[in-house]
Amino acid sequence: MLRPVAVQCLVSTLLSIWALSNAQSDSNAPVIQLRLAGEKRKHYEGRVEVFYNGEWGTVCDDDFSIYAAQVVCRELGFMDAESWSPSAKYGKGEGRIWLDNLHCTGGEKSLAQCESNGFGVSDCKHSEDVGVACTQKRIPGFQFIRNQANNDESLTVQVEDVRIRATYSHRRRIPITDGFLEVKDGGKWRQICNEDWTEKNSRVICGMYGFPGEKRVNMRPYKLLAKRRKKNYWGFSVNCTGNEADLSDCKLGREIELKGNHTCEKGMPVVVSCVPGRAFAPSVSAGFSKAYRVEQPLVRLRGGAMIGEGRVEVLKNGEWGTVCDDNWDIRAATVVCRELGFGSAKEALTGARLGQGIGPVHMNEVQCSGFEKSLTECYFNREALGCSHEEDAAVRCHVPAMGFNKRVRLSGGRNPYEGRVEVLGERNGSLVWGTVCSDSWGTMEAMVVCRQLGLGFASHAFQETYYWQGDASADAIVMSGVRCSGTELTLDQCLHHGRHVDCPKGGGRFAAGVSCTQAAPDLVLDAQVVEQTTYLEDRPMYILKCAQEEHCLSSSADNADPSSYRRLLRFSSQIHNNGQTDFRPRAAHHSWIWHECHRHYHSMEVFTHYDLLSLNGTKVAEGHKASFCLEDTHCNEGIQKKYECANFGAQGISVGCSDTYRHDIDCQWIDITDLKPGDYLFQVVINPNFEVAESDYTNNIMKCRSRYDGHRMWTYNCRIGGSLGSETEETFPGLLTNQISHR
Repeated sequence: MLRPVAVQCLVSTLLSIWALSNAQSDSNAPVIQLRLAGEKRKHYEGRVEVFYNGEWGTVCDDDFSIYAAQVVCRELGFMDAESWSPSAKYGKGEGRIWLDNLHCTGGEKSLAQCESNGFGVSDCKHSEDVGVACTQKRIPGFQFIRNQANNDESLTVQVEDVRIRATYSHRRRIPITDGFLEVKDGGKWRQICNEDWTEKNSRVICGMYGFPGEKRVNMRPYKLLAKRRKKNYWGFSVNCTGNEADLSDCKLGREIELKGNHTCEKGMPVVVSCVPGRAFAPSVSAGFSKAYRVEQPLVRLRGGAMIGEGRVEVLKNGEWGTVCDDNWDIRAATVVCRELGFGSAKEALTGARLGQGIGPVHMNEVQCSGFEKSLTECYFNREALGCSHEEDAAVRCHVPAMGFNKRVRLSGGRNPYEGRVEVLGERNGSLVWGTVCSDSWGTMEAMVVCRQLGLGFASHAFQETYYWQGDASADAIVMSGVRCSGTELTLDQCLHHGRHVDCPKGGGRFAAGVSCTQAAPDLVLDAQVVEQTTYLEDRPMYILKCAQEEHCLSSSADNADPSSYRRLLRFSSQIHNNGQTDFRPRAAHHSWIWHECHRHYHSMEVFTHYDLLSLNGTKVAEGHKASFCLEDTHCNEGIQKKYECANFGAQGISVGCSDTYRHDIDCQWIDITDLKPGDYLFQVVINPNFEVAESDYTNNIMKCRSRYDGHRMWTYNCRIGGSLGSETEETFPGLLTNQISHR
C-alpha cells in the first residue's frame, strides 16, 4: 500500500514530466513577432504581419477562422478578437506569405503553435492577405516578448496602457494636459527616457488624450521632481512620425540599457504638455470672446450622439456636402478631429454609419499626410463622381477626460440606459446628489443628459418617475427650470434657476427621467419635391367643411360665406428617414386619434408646421399644425416596407424609407385667401416640438423664397436647414440654427 507522502511525490513527478514535455512541445514552435499593419480605420485592427527568420511577411486567408483571430489578438495583448477579414481588406502586404491553411483552436499562446502548411509554404497571393479587428481592451499585466525583432526598425510599440501622470499641483486641473508620460508593461507603470524623445512623439500622445496639439513645457520644476522620485524606466525609446492616431502605430526605437539609477543618465523621464481644443480649454474673459467673430468653419460633424463624433461634412461654394468613404482611413479622420479641436481619431467610419447626409458629395478618395491643418487641404480625386450618401464617411475622435459623467447619474431604471436623473448639486455649502424638477423637461434636456453620460441619444424624456425606485437620500430637488438648446456638454451648462430652486410640484414622483439609446432616426424633407409640386387652388367652402373642422383653414374662414372660395397654396411633402433607426411616434396605439376626414388614426397630433412668413420672419398666413399618420410610402431599393396606416397598423418611417403626403389630399396646404401680393418665405418644419428624438434637428426646417402677384405663386430656392454657409443667413433667417419660437 502506497503512503500518502509517496502518492504526493509520484503525482508531483508526473506533473513535472508533463509540464516539461508540454514546455518542449511549446518550445518546438518558432518564436515569432506579430503586428497589425495596412490601411486602418481603428488602431486595434489591420493586416496580420508575422516577423520570422529575420523578415516580415503576411498570413493567407485560406482556412482562417475567428479562433485564429483570437490567437492573433491575444498574442498582441488584446483581450479578444471582434472579427477577421479576408481578401486584403487592409491592403496588400509585401514580402513572404509566411502562413497558409491555418487551423487554430483558439487556445494557442502563439500563432506559430497553430497547425499550418509550415512557414513559407503557401500557394496564395497578397490579394488574399488576412486582417483582424481586436477588442480595444488590453490584457491586464500582459508581458510583451520582444526578443525576436528588437533590432528591426519595423516593430511597433506594444504596451498595455499609457497615461499622462500629473504633478500634485496639477492633479485637480480638468482636463489634465501636462505631466510625466508613463507606459504600463507587464502590469507595471514605467517612465520613458527622454534622450531620444521628439515633439512628434508628444503630438501622438496628446492626440490619444483628446488634444489637437502639443506645446513646449517649462522643464525646471519637472527636473526637481524627477530627482526626488524613484524611477522605473521602460527598456525602449519611441519613434513616431507625428501623424499616427495611437502610440501602438509608432515604431519601437532603440533598446535602452537598464542600469538601475544610472539608466538615462544624460536625460530624465519624458514630460508631455498638450494644448486643449476650444471646447475644453479654461474659459477666457467673455469680453474678449465677443470682440472677435468666430470664423466660419470649413468642416463640421453631424448626426453623432457624443461630442467628437459624427458624419463629416465640408463647406464648398457656400453649400455643405459630405465625404465619400472610398479610401477613408484613420489618418484622414485624424486630420478632421484635430481640425475641430479634438485629439486623434479613434475610428474612421464608413457606409453612412452615423446617418446619411443631404446635398452634394464634395470629396472622394481622400488622401492625407496627417499634418494638414484642414481636411480641405488633403488630396482628393475631383474626377471620381457617382458616390451616393450610403457611402458617407464619419469619425469618432479622442476627447479629453473631463469627468462630465461623474456629475450626473441615472437611478432606479431597469437597465443602465434609463432612470431618474440625479445630479450633484450644492445644498448648504456642500455637494449632494439630488433630482431635477420636471417642469419644462423635454427631449432636448434628455439629449444633454444622455450625451453627458456617454449613453448616446435620448429616446424619451419623462416628467414622472414614480415607477423607478431612486436613491432615497437623493429625493430632494437640487436643479429646476432647466432649458437646453441641445448642444451643451453638461446639464449645468443649460439655462436653469441656479441656487434658487423653484419646483411647484416638487420632486419624488415628478422628478425628471430619461431613457437613452445608441441610435436615432433623422427626418429630412425633400426640398425639391416641395418646389416642384407647389401650386394655387381656389376651392369652394362647401367642400372644405371637413378640413375646417380639423382647423386646416385660417380663422377668417369661420365667418366665410358657404358659396365663397378659399385660395390654397398646395404642395407635396416627402419626408425621408436618413438616420440609423426607425422613426416611431411617441404616443402608444391606444392614444392615437381617429380622423374622420382621412379615415385613419393620426399617431402624432402635431407633426409639421406649414407657414408663410414676411421677409423679416413675421407670420403672415396662418399655417396648419398638421397631424400625420406615419407610414412607409416609398423605400430605397432592397428595403421592405414595415409601417402602414390601414387597419390600425403600426405607424412609423423605416430607415431608408419616406412618408409622402401628396398635394391633393386635405390639409396639405396653407390658406392664403387674405394674403396681399409680395415676396415671402415659405416654411415647413418637421417634428417641431422635438416630440421624437432625432440625431439632427437642424435639417428639420425647410425654407423657400416665394413671390405672389395676386394670381400666381412662384416658389424657388428651397433649402434645408444647415445646408448652406453662414453668408446665406440673411436670405433665409433662422435656416442655419432652426430657431423656431415654439416653447
